[in-house]
Amino acid sequence: MCGHDVRALDRRELLGLLGTGAVVAVAGCASDDDGGDNGAQAYDPNVEDHPGDEPIEFTDDQSCPVCAMTPSNYSQWYAQLAHENGEGAVFDTTGCLFAYLVANTADSDVAGAWAVDSGTGDLVDATDAHFVLITDSTTIDDPMTINPRTFADEDDALEFVEGWEPEELTEDDIIEFDEIDYDAASIYRENRI
Repeated sequence: MCGHDVRALDRRELLGLLGTGAVVAVAGCASDDDGGDNGAQAYDPNVEDHPGDEPIEFTDDQSCPVCAMTPSNYSQWYAQLAHENGEGAVFDTTGCLFAYLVANTADSDVAGAWAVDSGTGDLVDATDAHFVLITDSTTIDDPMTINPRTFADEDDALEFVEGWEPEELTEDDIIEFDEIDYDAASIYRENRI
């Protein structure tokens, strides 16, 4: 074996060790205590003054902190929330609301949230709403590919589940606001959390 081959082998070993170390370091940084959010994305509130007790008006100069789309262009899908410290965020869809909830940087709890009811088209209290976790995007035309369906009334959510034909859904596919977690958000915005 010539000296050149030995040097190449040593270099490969060094690169292999460095690569292994980098993978271990990244894996350690990517884990967290709640077992879900890997910290790949983080979103800041985008409303400086939100009263928290009622929704604010959606305007053309707002953009979603998750996808940068203009929420006012999606009035049948948009959502918003307020933090206890007076900050808030507006979203073009409930899928982006889900992503924000699991990957936001706000140092303040949620004081209120609102989303469009999929049955009535009204903006409703999302903290009391029921969200149907649909996953089949092949037969729908949602903004951002696919979004959970929001219902103020649980019976309406159950009726939707029973009538939804693109996939088999059950009562277990309905969650409430406080059950939104990384797994639910990743259905809709996995590449953004």
